[in-house]
Amino acid sequence: MAAAGAEARGAWCVPCLVSLDTLQELCRKEKLTCKSIGITKRNLNNYEVEYLCDYKVVKDMEYYLVKWKGWPDSTNTWEPLQNLKCPLLLQQFSNDKHNYLSQVNKGKAISLKDNNKALKPAVAEYIVKKAKQRVALQRWQDELNRRKNHKGMIFVENTVDLEGPPSDFYYINEYKPAPGISLVNEATFGCSCTDCFFEKCCPAEAGVLLAYNKNQQIKIPPGTPIYECNSRCQCGPDCPNRIVQKGTQYSLCIFRTSNGCGWGVKTLVKIKRMSFVMEYVGEVITSEEAERRGQLYDNKGITYLFDLDYESDEFTVDAARYGNVSHFVNHSCDPNLQVFNVFIDNLDTRLPRIALFSTRTINAGEELTFDYQMKGSGDISSDSVDHSPAKKRVRTVCKCGAVTCRGYLN
Repeated sequence: MAAAGAEARGAWCVPCLVSLDTLQELCRKEKLTCKSIGITKRNLNNYEVEYLCDYKVVKDMEYYLVKWKGWPDSTNTWEPLQNLKCPLLLQQFSNDKHNYLSQVNKGKAISLKDNNKALKPAVAEYIVKKAKQRVALQRWQDELNRRKNHKGMIFVENTVDLEGPPSDFYYINEYKPAPGISLVNEATFGCSCTDCFFEKCCPAEAGVLLAYNKNQQIKIPPGTPIYECNSRCQCGPDCPNRIVQKGTQYSLCIFRTSNGCGWGVKTLVKIKRMSFVMEYVGEVITSEEAERRGQLYDNKGITYLFDLDYESDEFTVDAARYGNVSHFVNHSCDPNLQVFNVFIDNLDTRLPRIALFSTRTINAGEELTFDYQMKGSGDISSDSVDHSPAKKRVRTVCKCGAVTCRGYLN
């Protein structure tokens, strides 16, 4: 699951050690063309403002130090304001300057008038760091959206600090089995319904009720498994019993929280109650390996382990290095998401998929949370918490701030 303070989170791993911008800069510096990275004869000498680095006034004329996109820092130039056609970058520069001065003055009144002929080095340094962070977060956002396989878009936002994209994390869309673990992702049988909402479908074959109503909302109580139609079924993609497998339908934002919980996730659109929001995916490991990793995570004050204990306790999902947006969802003792076990193509009851559904209406801009002690069984009582010596050795303080906060995550 997500980290308690979430400072040790990860989220983005570039496939190569040299960034595209660095390669473009090298090409332009050496006057080389390379179609594979977008440097052609036509745009070899093109100049586009990437961000603004500094400011000064010379003979009553305002100048900005420009960082050119795809060019090394050594080619930065001072340009008069009248030549700059980048209102958004100018506004960002002004906002970053004001934010830095606000932090330095710690709430003291700040005059918006700037009579200085040049910025102080510390101010310019902060503005450049913020600009580089903004570029890095945009790249990360683009990378996440290239890797996802669902309809909902992923956005990234940090208006709190200078933290950039976390490293050592690989975005995946489904379970990644650890060496020695086999995931059978092909069902052996399927339904032949013409209308799965009214006929004896996959849930009935498994001895449970159809999980959804006509509005695609979950209608079964927590602890009841969800059996969706699978790849062997004759029903089409519009079948009312294919919800989780369609993936996240909502646009979500990974954002930097202001309460010390690191990264979090908020919805950018209204989510109706009892609606599917996202899956929790990661690396599938054995319970023995989970015990070993759990001790390491406890010492770091993080927790990403989710036990797959629907019928047995053989496997655990670890989202520390491999995961999706759910990796960034924070804990709350009063959550707005509920855990359900789901079976689609893999009907092995030791390896359910983990789906998160809304417990109530969630408004746009609201942070998404779930209870880390909540199991697929729906049990969140104190008896459901593992108090074994290995896991009780280090307790992780809860920062959810809910009225019903239990004080600790474990």
